[in-house]
Amino acid sequence: MPRRKDQQPGLFDQPTDAPRPKRQPPTSRAATAPSIVPRSFEDEMEADYLDYGLSVIIARALPDVRDGLKPVHRRILWAMREMGNTPDKPFKKSARVVGEVLGKYHPHGDVAVYDAMVRMAQDWTLRYPLVQGHGNFGSPDGDSAAALRYTEVRLSPLGLRTLDGIDKGTVAFGRNFDDTLDEPLVLPSPFPNLLANGASGIAVGMSTNIPPHNLGEVVDAAIALIERPDLSDPELFRLVQGPDYPTGGEIIGRDGIHKAYLSGKGKLVLQGAAKVEEAKGGKANVVITSLPYGITKTRLIEAVIKYADSHKVPFDGIADVRDESGRDGMRLCIETKRGVDPEPIREALFGQTPLRTTVSVILLALVDGAPKLLTLRQMLTEYVSHHTTVVERRTRFDMEKAEKRLRIVEGLMKAVDMIDEVIRTIRASKSPDEAQQRLMVLLDVSEEQAKAILAIRLQQLTGLEITALRAEAKSLRSEIKLLASILKDKKKLLEVVAQDLQNVKTQFGDKRRTAIRGR
Repeated sequence: MPRRKDQQPGLFDQPTDAPRPKRQPPTSRAATAPSIVPRSFEDEMEADYLDYGLSVIIARALPDVRDGLKPVHRRILWAMREMGNTPDKPFKKSARVVGEVLGKYHPHGDVAVYDAMVRMAQDWTLRYPLVQGHGNFGSPDGDSAAALRYTEVRLSPLGLRTLDGIDKGTVAFGRNFDDTLDEPLVLPSPFPNLLANGASGIAVGMSTNIPPHNLGEVVDAAIALIERPDLSDPELFRLVQGPDYPTGGEIIGRDGIHKAYLSGKGKLVLQGAAKVEEAKGGKANVVITSLPYGITKTRLIEAVIKYADSHKVPFDGIADVRDESGRDGMRLCIETKRGVDPEPIREALFGQTPLRTTVSVILLALVDGAPKLLTLRQMLTEYVSHHTTVVERRTRFDMEKAEKRLRIVEGLMKAVDMIDEVIRTIRASKSPDEAQQRLMVLLDVSEEQAKAILAIRLQQLTGLEITALRAEAKSLRSEIKLLASILKDKKKLLEVVAQDLQNVKTQFGDKRRTAIRGR
């Protein structure tokens, strides 16, 4: 379109009298075109899909056998600890924690991070919650949690324990997604969290479904394997009786449990607890006090009402269904009609409603970064190996720290023994650097010791402080001797591992909630 005479030239318009740019000689196609490698569409798609599948498996879906956590859970715990969001501090808004995790460590959706954090706070989802929640975090009835701007969180005491000794070089760190911060690749975790809390996830071409267990039982089993690596399977199964779900319930039979522990795969028949109670007027009630793991009251009530409305035997004997749950726990009351035998109704509830269900067990976890189907023994052995490495690194860190402090104390003691010469040397020096060099020669000390002497306060020159330095040096020598003996003796190292486990059991262990019926 021609431009009007009174219209200003555009920014990219060339004046008509402007010289035309010289045309560059063409370059050869071979010099500029990238090299092309012939590749079939099938091979390319297969390679890309494998890369994608591996990324999902490692970065999202499967837990690590060492700490029992997926990356999102590990990053949540680490971010909360770095924020000072610990059990001894006030709760912080969930939105703040989620933002911290997203901005620093986990560049995914806020819903995914919040859902993961909510699950770690629900005592009906995790056998041993790692997060404490304040506000509406949902319910066993299937209600969802409130929005993240309304709820508050902080680490639970056990959640904080998963980070024990992380500042002592006990685990490896890697760079975060934008290469600006370090994050732990695994947590120290002084207890077998993978077995205690379980895990579930669906990856590309594989899935895992590890049930939760009683903390005391898995700790006892780990200690037994430390003391007796050749422990037989029957002895191991006496220590770990079977899964222990946070919602209680009952497991019918032990064959499925043992098959899963021996092969890594199995099926369990899990059911709630129901009993018959006598009521007034010649009636009887079937009272349900626990549900199978993952089954909500709403789902069960809907199933019972559906069958009751169908008037099929024996459900035609149901007069009413009441939810009497409260602070004392779950109580679902199914009232029967006058003169009706409640026992057939109770049996029918197990046979035709979600009160009894079959659960698959798949003990699949990441071992050295690769998915592996594990037996119970292998899971415990992998954990013990991990915590042995943690204890070894922690012991070496403590010993090096004690040795460093002992050198400082020995330097201070030398200075006290020659205090007059030290004072004259410092006064005669023209600068701190000169004083440091002259003290190194005078006392035959290192640069580190000389700096500590120059930083000493006058009150440490009193007789009381000198005595304290000598006592500290003696204590440090004893500590170093003990730590060195632990590092040199594998048996002593394993004793420390066992003691760590025992301490966690003493503090957090509890009774079983899930009963096991039959053989």
